[in-house]
Amino acid sequence: MARQLGGHLVAKVLQAEGVRHVFCVPGESYLSVLDGLYDTDIQVVATRHEGGASFMAEAYAKASGRVGVCMATRAVGVANLAIGLHTARQDSTPVVALLGHIERPFRYREAFQEVDLAAWLSHICKWTVEIDDARRIPELVRRAFHVAQSGRPGPVAVALPHDMLEDQADAAPIAPTRIPVPVPDPAQVDGVLTRLLSARRPLVLVGGGVLRAGATELLVQLAERLSLPVVTAFRRYDAFPNEHRCYAGWLGFGPAPSVRDAFREADLVLALGTRLSQVTTQDYTLPLRPETCIHVDVDPALFHQVTPASETVLADARAFLAALLERLEARGDGAKAGAGATGGTPSTPIAAVQASGAHATDGAAAVADTEGVRRDRAAWVQALHEAYLRFSTPDASDTGRDGALHLDAFMHHFNEVFPADTVITSDAGNFFGWLARYRRFAQPGTYIGPTSGAMGYGLPAAIGAKLARPEATVVSFSGDGGFMMTVAELETAVRMRAPVLAIVVNNRLYGTIRAHQERHFPGRVIGTELGSPDFARLAETMGARGYRVERVIDMRLVLEEAYAAVRGGEVPVVLEVVTDPAVLTVGHR
Repeated sequence: MARQLGGHLVAKVLQAEGVRHVFCVPGESYLSVLDGLYDTDIQVVATRHEGGASFMAEAYAKASGRVGVCMATRAVGVANLAIGLHTARQDSTPVVALLGHIERPFRYREAFQEVDLAAWLSHICKWTVEIDDARRIPELVRRAFHVAQSGRPGPVAVALPHDMLEDQADAAPIAPTRIPVPVPDPAQVDGVLTRLLSARRPLVLVGGGVLRAGATELLVQLAERLSLPVVTAFRRYDAFPNEHRCYAGWLGFGPAPSVRDAFREADLVLALGTRLSQVTTQDYTLPLRPETCIHVDVDPALFHQVTPASETVLADARAFLAALLERLEARGDGAKAGAGATGGTPSTPIAAVQASGAHATDGAAAVADTEGVRRDRAAWVQALHEAYLRFSTPDASDTGRDGALHLDAFMHHFNEVFPADTVITSDAGNFFGWLARYRRFAQPGTYIGPTSGAMGYGLPAAIGAKLARPEATVVSFSGDGGFMMTVAELETAVRMRAPVLAIVVNNRLYGTIRAHQERHFPGRVIGTELGSPDFARLAETMGARGYRVERVIDMRLVLEEAYAAVRGGEVPVVLEVVTDPAVLTVGHR
């Protein structure tokens, strides 16, 4: 076995794990890692800020299904990197962060840029470790990849002292990580199926675990056969096709009232691959009755953390759905439960279904193969979907004051121009209400956004997604506040020839905070007004293309030009959408 530098051993592990891109601001404390990467086919993406690097790595992981890898140096770089690691934690995204660290003999002296990195990041990472012996690099870096991907995925931070990386160690062959998939107990599968068949008003709530497992197609099959309404968790819109007849809507900020009502009426809630976050559960008020909740997840630590469930199932979402469908086929009663799901049932408002006397029951007294229950379930599914369609249809003729652009009309034209396979990333901000409400996601993997609510995420996330899936059309949505936080990464996109479209909704405000100010402290607005740079010209100074649209009459043509530019070019495009600062939230007139 040849002896190698510790930094070169790190590069060997990355290569063995199939890493294709590493995102970083280069640092002197891990130069030997960079030198080791020189002799690999791994592409090092030098970013303009460590926050941009970690956002790119996190979005890259979501778009590719692989582990995202980012690097930073010592305390100052790691502090910037931390926002993306927090995003990965709250979004359950597998990320490995390699952190250059101070020399071992200098510790505990407040050395240059000294912080106990492993302890510092332990609050936001699944696991942190400092490697103090180069011989253990293959073991511990490989373990980092295992921890990042196993159970509920998340970020792992590995601190690498500068002098340790320059030590020599033996380079043994390194095998890639293999992650086992937890499968459900057959008895539990049978019990869950029985409850699904017996419930009058079952509801399925699905989260990122369905996306991570690639289980959307199986979920569609189950929903169709059992006439199940499906709700997607906060910012997991693409876990189920939104125009499918079984889609009831999403939970998050400002969901359709019909979705909240559905949880109150449900006599069974199957929570699948979701951690039941604060936003998804509407400040921990849903599901309302623990006895109606069945929670399925790969991480047992999530069980009973938010809602005491009547039953918990430790399983991968795909394995669980496959087992349910197999058991349903064996029992031969799926056709009975799903009867009426595909047609023949007239449109029935939720209130009318309630009035029919088909209320939820604690003991699921009725059996699902009775004619009345079948009709009731099919009518409820249809009513919920129709309510969602009404809620998610923008007014194409809507304009702001004096013909100014209104985002309802903008979203109508955006949806017509950009096809269903477009990958959309987004920041957090009040502009997001229009995207969430009016974009109907048809395919898994077409929305990438931070459940952590991180501003500045949209543009670097789009770059990460584009590098992971170069064939895709990738569009980021940001407000002017969030876009300016990471606008420097536009140069990264130009340099990497990543032709993403960055839409900047410019109302010259920190709009979400302004809306809260006006609600809670009317007449006392402070600190939320912003300047208005010319984003189109700013884009051009960095080598990108820029467009600006202010009036509704111009936006269709501009959208078509922007779409053609990113589909046929090699440079990113910025589209500045100037909106009325008086219109702060979707639905406001």
